[in-house]
Amino acid sequence: MPDIAQDTGFVEVADRCWVARHELFDVNVGLVGGDAGLLVVDTHASEVAARRVVEHVRRLGAGEVVAVVNTHQHFDHTFGNITFSEAYGAPPVLAHEDAAAALAETGPQVQEVAAADEDNDWARDVAAARLLLPTETFSSARAVDLGDRMVELVHPGRGHTAGDAVVRVDDADVLFTGDLVEESARSTSRGANAVPGFGDDCFPMEWPATLDLVISLLGPSTVVVPGHGLPVGREFVEEQRSAIGVVAETIRDLVTRGIKVEDALEAAEWPYPREELVRAVQRGYEHLPRSTRTLPLI
Repeated sequence: MPDIAQDTGFVEVADRCWVARHELFDVNVGLVGGDAGLLVVDTHASEVAARRVVEHVRRLGAGEVVAVVNTHQHFDHTFGNITFSEAYGAPPVLAHEDAAAALAETGPQVQEVAAADEDNDWARDVAAARLLLPTETFSSARAVDLGDRMVELVHPGRGHTAGDAVVRVDDADVLFTGDLVEESARSTSRGANAVPGFGDDCFPMEWPATLDLVISLLGPSTVVVPGHGLPVGREFVEEQRSAIGVVAETIRDLVTRGIKVEDALEAAEWPYPREELVRAVQRGYEHLPRSTRTLPLI
């Protein structure tokens, strides 16, 4: 995989597929080029941050932006939407329908929290961003015509959020996964041990099956661009899927054995540091069906 330096602009990882890795949140912004123009994959965390991305896109000189996709609703992937809209004549902003609904609900809440943060300059930019919701949504899949190539947007299931989408560029053998896959310096671990984002809106019990579908889209040499960190390959995704699967099955086992949620983290061995799994365990307990929570009768 190519070595992508932070804050140096876009690096081509396959034919007319670029990624820029940004120091703020260690977040990736992707580009896919075709005869008709460029598709942007995620738009960074604020108008200020996105303006720098737009400068890099123009410096690249690969064409005009004709579409934007949000891989999920989190602010570090969506709060730059309006900057691209104003810079390129309001191209469609695409997202899964659940991601669009969640951004409408949680975006203002994120800004309230950011406005109270007086210690970080970036928080002021997040709080001041004008939110632009996705203008077009899909439920399972959507194709984007870039002229000489088609790009597929696929909702493989719930995992990091309810509205995760991956962006498949079949002819270049590239898959942008958003935060369904992470390799990131923002985690306490790096590489295959990087902790995926088990946040307040994650679905830890469904995430393994979702990644199974993602893996089915990968070939032996597919370049996988995660939401945060360096590009990876199929083996990395399989290893991360295995670890997330261990988290899910451990939660299921604890629930079946009648272990209380407040005791769960200390009652088992985990593939990730316990402090990174607080919400994963809480959400897992919430999502398991009632029949799974009852102890065996024999």
